Amino acid sequence: MLSDMKETPGAADTPGAADTPGVADIPDLVRQALRTVKDPELGLNIVDLGLIYDVEQDGSSVTVTMTLTSPGCPAGSQIMEGAKAAAESVSGVDAASVNLVWKPFWTADRIDPTVRSMMGF
Repeated sequence: MLSDMKETPGAADTPGAADTPGVADIPDLVRQALRTVKDPELGLNIVDLGLIYDVEQDGSSVTVTMTLTSPGCPAGSQIMEGAKAAAESVSGVDAASVNLVWKPFWTADRIDPTVRSMMGF
């Protein structure tokens, strides 16, 4: 009988559930955390610059796929280390890796349109 079935508590009914991000939220939270990482030469965060191509989650691990403004970027290692640290600062993320790619190659067209207009592009 239907009345004999016990209701399974939802996330909202579970103590502390509001403090724990849902699986679907983790990539968005990582992207938000990546906004704290700035390109020291341009003074803009790496998300608005369009350097972040993807954030993938596998359990409590995430992989950030990104590029740099150029292969010879002198701040490349600093930016990548910052991206890894920012991703690992997100609640629910135990480990992060950064996958550096060169395709598609970064251009100024990848900068957030609002930021691009403020820069005069």
